[in-house]
Amino acid sequence: MSTASIKEDWLLVSVLKSRQIPNFWQSVRSLLDHINSSSSCIAPGQKICEIYGITPQELQYKWEASIYSHNKNFVSVREAARFTLESLASVRDQIKRELEQGRDSAKKKTKARSLASGVATIDRNKIPFALGRNMHTAQRVSKPQIKIDPETINLGEITVSSRDPTLAGPGQIRFQGPKTDLESRKKRAYRYMFEKTSERGQVLDTRIEEMAELIQQHYGIQELSNPAKLTDNEVYVVGRIVHNLESDAKLTEATLTLETSRRLSDHSGKRISVRLDPALKIRGGAQGAGGLGMFPGAVIGFKGKNGGTSTFSATEILVPPALASSPSMKPSLDDDSYSTMVASGPFTPDTDLRYIPWATFVHALRRTKPGALILIGPFVSAVHPLIQAGEIDETPLELFHRIFLNPLRNFLSLSPGSIVILVPSVRDLISTHTVYPQCEFSKLVTKSDPRIHLVPNPCTFSLNGITFGATSVDVLFHLQKEKVLKRGQEVDSVIPLAPEDTGADPLANDCRQLLQQRSFYPVFPVPVDLSNEVNLDVTHSPDLRLDYETEDVAPDILILPSRFRHFCKSVHSSTAINPSSLIKGVYSTINVSSSAPGKSLKERLQTEVVKMDG
Repeated sequence: MSTASIKEDWLLVSVLKSRQIPNFWQSVRSLLDHINSSSSCIAPGQKICEIYGITPQELQYKWEASIYSHNKNFVSVREAARFTLESLASVRDQIKRELEQGRDSAKKKTKARSLASGVATIDRNKIPFALGRNMHTAQRVSKPQIKIDPETINLGEITVSSRDPTLAGPGQIRFQGPKTDLESRKKRAYRYMFEKTSERGQVLDTRIEEMAELIQQHYGIQELSNPAKLTDNEVYVVGRIVHNLESDAKLTEATLTLETSRRLSDHSGKRISVRLDPALKIRGGAQGAGGLGMFPGAVIGFKGKNGGTSTFSATEILVPPALASSPSMKPSLDDDSYSTMVASGPFTPDTDLRYIPWATFVHALRRTKPGALILIGPFVSAVHPLIQAGEIDETPLELFHRIFLNPLRNFLSLSPGSIVILVPSVRDLISTHTVYPQCEFSKLVTKSDPRIHLVPNPCTFSLNGITFGATSVDVLFHLQKEKVLKRGQEVDSVIPLAPEDTGADPLANDCRQLLQQRSFYPVFPVPVDLSNEVNLDVTHSPDLRLDYETEDVAPDILILPSRFRHFCKSVHSSTAINPSSLIKGVYSTINVSSSAPGKSLKERLQTEVVKMDG
């Protein structure tokens, strides 16, 4: 037996023993004594259960299947039921074959799905790069010694536990992510560059009408009117903010234009300029904000009238209501506390491909052993100067495996109760889906490791019932760049749910507008000078909804990486976190204490931005 094989067996034995299965050895002995009078099979049987992670009852089932399939002619039932060393070896060989077949099947299915998608794209994982001299300084990481059977794992909802009291992190983490059935994955991995103008228009119209219905119900409005129609009295209208100039100029109060849906505009679809009254009122905004930021793509309501000058004169702005708070959870009988670390890319500066910030972070990761690790791309950036210049001697997938996957799997072996969540970026070379919204990475990226969860961009998921929303797009920078702030008199302002949510913080108000617009990316169209960061697929923009998985409910934690300074802020009922970028030497931590009667989620959460040493 090779040294690697011995190490592999011992590693698996130690991992399985850490589970501390109640009465494990008693069950093994009871079963084997029952089926064989000879004690010579007990130790080998225990060894098989340890190595392959099966229970004694499962071992019995596999033995029976193996015996009855290979031996058709038995002298007697008693002889067929004998459990011998020879039959035990046959069972072990059969288990090995099943594992190998499971791995091959997973690879074939992945390859078949990529071929059947019919997308005329290039597999960027196989792009040949020119030989370079830069990568010899990177440290090679040994391959983790662990066996995994991806076909036996339900990736939709997985519960992992940590029983070792010396390990930090949770006693138990319940991960609930996007649906992983074939139909759901196929829908997220849609064919892009096939948009039709009619489909784009329909999606844009539908969004206006959904927001119009929301505003109408919230403010008790009897009827919405067409802003382009002449009126003597003030009416209520809802529409999307757009430019009235065909240029790249920033939106201003003078260029403010409103576009309604075809249904709300009597099928005319006409745009109309909006003139804001000097004594403008802002209804339903955050208390203390003193104004509202408006940007192209925002859907808001106005009260005013069209006096016949091809202009809608607005005296009041109706702010869309923010998403509702998540319902309070019942206290868990088990320990539901856990810790989370959040890091966002890029993970190496433009000057080299040594990934030194990532290596520093891995040291902190191994020392802290959080229950969950959330990593947000780009991991292997398509715009990195050295990669663009061909100064690399391996494929992007090989680079990811060496730099990221191997250290992650080593960490997960050290902390068996932990999980990792990967959020892709449209700049990632290891992704074959370069549009937004973006589907999750292929299982080839993580070699189908069930402890590493692949989620789309953007995504919503939950850990122990606490919901997270995350995206790798710098939506805060895009929104801040495009918006125009209009001051006005506050009317029926929303009282903050936390003392620190004063309404005066510009970045917190930008996060609040995401909750009000119910979208991870409400800006439309994408700013021309930032279009290389977001290849927006309008037809599939409904997948950008913040409440896509939980209707009308805001995520408890909103992770929004941005080039702005890092922060952790309370925004309405959510906690917004900007972990910045690992190349700036910072990451975020989230600690969740145990639930208890009368203890709110805000009281359980402790968020922090950590500065790395070095």
